[in-house]
Amino acid sequence: KAGLVADAALVINIFLLIGALASLKAILTLPGIAGIVLTIGMSVDANVLIFERIREELRHKKGLKNSIKEGYAKALSAILDANITTLLTGVVLAIFGTGPIKGFATTLIIGIFTSFFAAVIITRLIIMAFVDKDKKISFSTKITENWFTKSNIQFVKKRKLFYIVSGVIIAIGMTSFLSRGLDYGVDFTGGRQYKIVFNDDKADIEGIKASLTDQFEGNAPGVKMVDNNYTALVTTKYRMDENADIDKIVLISDEIEALVKGGVAKYGDSEIVESKMIAPTISKDLKSNSFYAIGFSLLIIFLYILFRFRKWQYGLGALIAMAHDVLVVLSLFSLFWGILPFTMEIDQAFIAAILTVVGYSINDTVVVFDRIREYLGLYPKKERKEVINMALNSTLGRTVNTSVSTFIVLLVIFLFGGAAIKGFVFALMIGVVVGTYSSLFIATPAVIDFTKKEEEKK
Repeated sequence: KAGLVADAALVINIFLLIGALASLKAILTLPGIAGIVLTIGMSVDANVLIFERIREELRHKKGLKNSIKEGYAKALSAILDANITTLLTGVVLAIFGTGPIKGFATTLIIGIFTSFFAAVIITRLIIMAFVDKDKKISFSTKITENWFTKSNIQFVKKRKLFYIVSGVIIAIGMTSFLSRGLDYGVDFTGGRQYKIVFNDDKADIEGIKASLTDQFEGNAPGVKMVDNNYTALVTTKYRMDENADIDKIVLISDEIEALVKGGVAKYGDSEIVESKMIAPTISKDLKSNSFYAIGFSLLIIFLYILFRFRKWQYGLGALIAMAHDVLVVLSLFSLFWGILPFTMEIDQAFIAAILTVVGYSINDTVVVFDRIREYLGLYPKKERKEVINMALNSTLGRTVNTSVSTFIVLLVIFLFGGAAIKGFVFALMIGVVVGTYSSLFIATPAVIDFTKKEEEKK
């Protein structure tokens, strides 16, 4: 029944979020969907945190009502820290971001409030209603009751091995980045883009590319399939370097659209269903604003963690973990674009995916740090590294449950969603995996290695 309660709270959270967005007359785009995915993940994580805490209290034989009370009380600190950190990031992105970043931030800010309300208040009301009516409610099955309770993985002892693993992956990715680069979309390079739907025949990508290269005086466009085999996306920088006034730009755009129509006409009956032009100055502004917004949000995260945990090592460890996650995602996109059978273009949606990865990473890392802080207070006489290892093992149940739940949702979207969003969802899937990995194997070990030996002996 606890799982059904969590599901009910999640549905309420989604309705509240969509209702709030509708009242603001917000248009739901991929960045907005990314914000929803992140808030759903945080809502699931909050419920898992609470239920894991309740299970711990039940194992200590404190009785159902007391266990529920203690579980909510002990989980609140980690939930608040994770939500406040993400909220501060969202506010910074909303203030300094533009376009997709602002859309992502708006959805994220609203979602944080609705997910916190649903996870902390709604679930408690429903659970206590069951308990007060003496109805049986369970927080585990016989199979999952003792999952991870006896785990003793040597996270701290083997941290250098994980440094090497991450370093090798990033080194390979950066080598690919320097040699192959990334598949930048017009959002970053400037240019014109046309989405063409063929009514009868499948899109002949190579034929279209060759035909349009002739039309564009030897300037080869980018041509790829999106959504299905009948839809082609054409991207070109042809005549983007011409300085002209507004009227002239409109005329040039009409001329190029006519060339596109003429170039694809031989490949069947088709229609341009979407077109857009992004000037190089706009793409430069987007890149610079994205850089400043993300950079400033990382500074805010560092300062908040420093304030909450009283050690700069925690803030630096969190930043290293987030940088690690972003570099891994970029590395894989550089390695596999043009190889995997879906678009891996670096565009506005990818920015939203990266922001989601950062948000998921910091949420996971702060929860782990909160448990470390608690354990250091509970076992002040034990050796510091031993206590940290105990704390990391104690978070495994919550970490695995949250990550698997979020990953399954993304996997379903990846398998059954349209081809146009596969690259976007693929980035989120990578982010969930590496975000979980880095919170355990990168962030906390970094805290240990940046802590002075004198502090470890205290």
